Amino acid sequence: MGFYNKIKPYLYKYDAEKVHNLAMGIMHLPQKIPLLESMIVRCYCRIHDSLAQDIHNLHFYNPIGLASGFDKNAEAVRALASLGFGYLELGSVTHMPQDGNEKPRLFRHVAEESLQNAMGFNNIGARGMLANLKEIYPFCIPLGINIGKNKNIAQGDSLKNYELSLDTLKDYGDYFTFNLSSPNTPGLRDLQNEKFVAELITMAKSITQKPLFIKISPDMAIDSMLAVCDVAITSGISGIIATNTSTDYSLVANPEKRDNACFGGISGKVLASRSKEILKILGQHFYKKTTLIAVGGIYNADEAYERIKLGASLVQILSSMIYGGPTIVAKINNELAQKLQADGFQHITEAIGVAIQ
Repeated sequence: MGFYNKIKPYLYKYDAEKVHNLAMGIMHLPQKIPLLESMIVRCYCRIHDSLAQDIHNLHFYNPIGLASGFDKNAEAVRALASLGFGYLELGSVTHMPQDGNEKPRLFRHVAEESLQNAMGFNNIGARGMLANLKEIYPFCIPLGINIGKNKNIAQGDSLKNYELSLDTLKDYGDYFTFNLSSPNTPGLRDLQNEKFVAELITMAKSITQKPLFIKISPDMAIDSMLAVCDVAITSGISGIIATNTSTDYSLVANPEKRDNACFGGISGKVLASRSKEILKILGQHFYKKTTLIAVGGIYNADEAYERIKLGASLVQILSSMIYGGPTIVAKINNELAQKLQADGFQHITEAIGVAIQ
């Protein structure tokens, strides 16, 4: 049993957000101690030529990224990169700082290895993130920035709110993702419509030529999802990230409630089947038309490999790192390289989309 598995039962006795904040504090230490940082890199970073890709003029030395929601403010970029990620998606960030929802707002479902997240885009704002990024950018691996909408902004002002964040951060991210699918900002998912998505991408392309993505909900009606994605691709989006958290609380045995109603979004292992099914549908319709990034319930190399074969060029994890610990990235990368070789593939690009029918 590894060290992380030994301490997990003790960590789980404390509020999930407090433990996360403690972890973020600890992650500041390695960059202050170069020898420690070098030791962590040697332990966790794995180089496999078969996993490296160049996508949208960005080099990904492996396909495993950190999903948005872990490092909301770009505070622990160096420490997270030293764990072996091929890229990091930071945020979600909003134009103005905001506190997020009432605490407690992050809950573990340990038996299901899943989380219930009702954070509500708590972050220090685009200018605060900018200050942090200026200290490290450009960086050794691609950094994506996930942009959300401020809670107190009227729906009619949503486009401008996204524009202000993008304009602030445009020179300090390698790609940008628009989060229209978090369940924790009232009305946000209503922006997942063809008209707004077209306007959003048109606006974004007038500000930056860097890659642009949208992150979609797993709870959308399929026809609506396909229509929105089709408009996004026609408008010039670089890719689709599938999927965000779900408001299907039947996925866990005992969902947390507030005011006698469930709240927040479910992520983790219980989301694997639904997120994978969404990716399969997207792959059948849009593979080779756009870049697909898979997220949601990816907890081992088998799951990552399935998403790749369903058309995902890249994958992201978050909840599985909470439950699996810091070694999970190295483990997935090592096993993924082995699986490619066992199936007779010389390179990951040969496996992408092979399961699409």
